[in-house]
Amino acid sequence: MSSNVERTVFDLPHLRDRARVFRDRADAGRVLAGMLEDYRGGQALVLAVPAGGVPVAAVVAKELDLPLDVAVVSKITLPWNSEAGYGAVAFDGTVRLNEALVRQVRLDDQDVERGIAATREKVARRVKTLRGDRRLPDLVDRTIILIDDGLASGFTLRVAVEALRKADARRIVLAVPTAHRESVERLRQQVEALYCPNIRGGWRYAVASAYERWWDVDIGEVKEILARFASRRDGQ
Repeated sequence: MSSNVERTVFDLPHLRDRARVFRDRADAGRVLAGMLEDYRGGQALVLAVPAGGVPVAAVVAKELDLPLDVAVVSKITLPWNSEAGYGAVAFDGTVRLNEALVRQVRLDDQDVERGIAATREKVARRVKTLRGDRRLPDLVDRTIILIDDGLASGFTLRVAVEALRKADARRIVLAVPTAHRESVERLRQQVEALYCPNIRGGWRYAVASAYERWWDVDIGEVKEILARFASRRDGQ
C-alpha cells in the first residue's frame, strides 16, 4: 500500500459507545448513506459481504444511486464450534489464518486443511448461488465501498480487503454500521477510509447489540434483495 493512503476514520460522536442505535439493518443503511453522501451518483461500486451486509448495502446503493454487487467471504470455523472462526476464505480463493488462535486451540495441520477445503467449497457455492456465471465487475483503478453489518474481530473483512487489493481496486472504503474500537484501529491501516457511525469498546462487544431488531439473514433473503435491486435499476 502506498505511503500516501489517507487512513481516515469517520464516525458519529453522538452514537459512540451506545447500544440499540439502529432499528434494523435498513435503518443502519440509511445512516451510512448519509455519511457517504460525497459518493452519490459517482463511479464507486458498492460491494456487500453476504449475508448480513446485503440488507445494509442495498439501502446505501439505492440512496446514493450506485451499483451493487457482492464480495463473498466466509470464516473458517472450528470443528467443534460453528460460530467461532480461525481464518477466512475470500471469493478469489485468498486464505488467511489466525495463526495465534490455531496454536492456542491446538489444531493440527489436517484439521486446518479440512477447514480450508470445506470453506472454499462453501464460498464457491455461495458465489455460484448469488452471481451465477456473471464475473465480478472490473475493479482495476475503481473505488470500492465494502459493506458489512458490523465489525467484531475484523478478520473476515481483512481477507475481503486483501482480495480486493489483489484485484487492483484503486481505493477501498470500508463502511460498517457498528464496530469494536480495537478492530477499527487495525482495519484503518488497510483501507483508504473507514465509515462507522457506532464505534464501541469493551470486552462484551457484539454486533447485534447495535440493533433493536436482529435476525440471521439467509441466502434466500439475500437473493430476493439483490433481485429487487437489479429490477429497480433496470427499470430506471
